[in-house]
Amino acid sequence: MPDRGPVVLADPTEDEQDELQDLVDRAVETGPDVSGALDLAREIGEALPTPGSGRTAHLWSALASVAAVDLTIARTIEPHLDALAILEQAGLSPEPGTWGVFAAEGPGEPLRASRPDEAFVLDGRKHWCSLGGVLDHALVSAWVGEERQLFAVDLRQDGATAVAGTWVARGLTAVDSGPIDFSGAMAYAVGEPGWYLERPGFAWGGIGVAAVWYGGAVGVARRMVRAAGTRLPDQVALMHLGAVDSALHAAGCVLTRAAYDVDAGRLGGADGWRAALRVREVVANAAETALSRAAHALGPGPLATDEDHARRVADLELYLRQWHAERDQAALGEQLLQHGARGW
Repeated sequence: MPDRGPVVLADPTEDEQDELQDLVDRAVETGPDVSGALDLAREIGEALPTPGSGRTAHLWSALASVAAVDLTIARTIEPHLDALAILEQAGLSPEPGTWGVFAAEGPGEPLRASRPDEAFVLDGRKHWCSLGGVLDHALVSAWVGEERQLFAVDLRQDGATAVAGTWVARGLTAVDSGPIDFSGAMAYAVGEPGWYLERPGFAWGGIGVAAVWYGGAVGVARRMVRAAGTRLPDQVALMHLGAVDSALHAAGCVLTRAAYDVDAGRLGGADGWRAALRVREVVANAAETALSRAAHALGPGPLATDEDHARRVADLELYLRQWHAERDQAALGEQLLQHGARGW
């Protein structure tokens, strides 16, 4: 298993292979530096394909390849690429600069949008705004009456203030995902009310996040392989390696199949949402298998003395909580009853 090679979900052309390797090399050079990761996001946002373009596997391979190097970089790049894809789906051109997507709901009164004149304005607190204090722009969901709508917002305006001192996470420590307070912030509608959640790309973006989890799990697995190579592994070490390999193989297969189905136009509507739930389930379980098996196989040493490994484990454990675990399993079961089983 290569230590710094790309993570490939489908057979790439020679140019695509070179592009992925160059991206890996750039990620290695950048390291866990958010400023450098944002520079990289701006650059590759103009080069990488969007989901459904016929090269979805290449896009997800790029995300996984960066994540296998460093999850801070991948966590910075992924929402920027997702925002560009959303704007393209809406038929809009992005303003220059870095982008995020803030669409999660948090506690308390939700963010509200109103339209006193030609432009909308946002008022209230939006939770889970990753890098909200350093990004240029974001796509932000807010409530207009009883409906949710997506808006493009310039985060550099006076009406958008990142709330400092709330991000105490031990994983993804540099990716501050605290709230932003909006007060009369100007915003521009992206799609009609409900469009953000109803568009096919919503499910595709969720699978893209799973590609990042997959890459992070590959990074953990590569550390296991390196450890086994420094001594004669016993049967227990080999067992852990075999279990992780099979779990990652399954995760890679479902990501590859999903990429082909997206490009073939098969993952719209309920089919897309069901596919996203399935893929995220398989990939998240594979990542948790990698984390658990690595802990058993490697013991406390790397967690205490290997900066890259300790940070990767903490980052991946936090990032995986974007998967809603048993709640997503229940949602998948509900899809099965509503729309029937497909393929079994």
